[in-house]
Amino acid sequence: MLHDRIMGNPHGAAARPSDVGGMRAHALSAPFMRSVLKFVVDTANRFLAHDSWAIASHIALSALTSLFPFLIVVTALAGFFGSEELAKETAKLLFLAWPTEVADPIANEVSRVLTERNHGLLTLGTLAAFYFASSGVESLRIGLNRAYGGIEKRPWYVLRFQSILYILAAAVVMLLFAFLVVLGPLIWSIILRYVPTLEPFTREVTLLSYGVTGTVVVGALIVAHRLLPAQPLPLHRLAPGILLTLTLWLAGGIGFGAYLHSFSGNYVSTYAGLATAMIALVFLYTIAAIFLLGGEVNAMLAEIMERRRKLIRERRARGAARQLS
Repeated sequence: MLHDRIMGNPHGAAARPSDVGGMRAHALSAPFMRSVLKFVVDTANRFLAHDSWAIASHIALSALTSLFPFLIVVTALAGFFGSEELAKETAKLLFLAWPTEVADPIANEVSRVLTERNHGLLTLGTLAAFYFASSGVESLRIGLNRAYGGIEKRPWYVLRFQSILYILAAAVVMLLFAFLVVLGPLIWSIILRYVPTLEPFTREVTLLSYGVTGTVVVGALIVAHRLLPAQPLPLHRLAPGILLTLTLWLAGGIGFGAYLHSFSGNYVSTYAGLATAMIALVFLYTIAAIFLLGGEVNAMLAEIMERRRKLIRERRARGAARQLS
């Protein structure tokens, strides 16, 4: 009876199955919540210990200064293939995921860059643009090496050449994607002309284009996490950080756009003529910090898995020693 009173059952009645299930669920959820909280705190400590805020600012500035050189590379490639419209469409795709409050102010400057006729793929200015655009890739490499604890032993010129190849590959992929976006509606209209019964699927085709865009972003994140660091994780270990990055990027973009829509005057009054650059810089800073956080999450999960494997090996070794004794 005393036990029943202590357990909240003063009449000594048998505990109902629902009560027992609730107590078990509570007993299981408490350790789980403590583990989640410990994981969040440890990841935040890693993020701070690796100076990720400072690295994020470096990535943001490198990305902003690499933006126009990258567009110069895209324009040169598009001119080489004989289609300047592809360069303009690529610029639109590049800013598609940006909040309109961030993308619109710099659209005129981008258009000014793209309207300059430059068909020379191997001109001195384009080669310089390749080099400066690769600085953005190098900043990502620094951040991921900090997150994954990699020590870079490759020569600097090999890394820079690799980054230039990534810029060239990114420009080609963006141009091909822009080609599909430009040509896709034309192909679909021709198909509808001959098969009008497919008209109800127009919405699905549009959604498919967004799905392709998401696939390109995911592919870029996989390439960054897998190929840039000195000591990358296996491919199957990258999913948690990439999923978190995509989720927070989406939420951060919506939130940042809503903030600018309501308080954009604060930037104008504070930074005057530099407001456009500062808005883009703060946005890129947020995106970069989220990117680094995804790397820290992957590294933290890898450490937890390694500790568990080590503990299992130690238990097996002790069990084997007891059997031999």
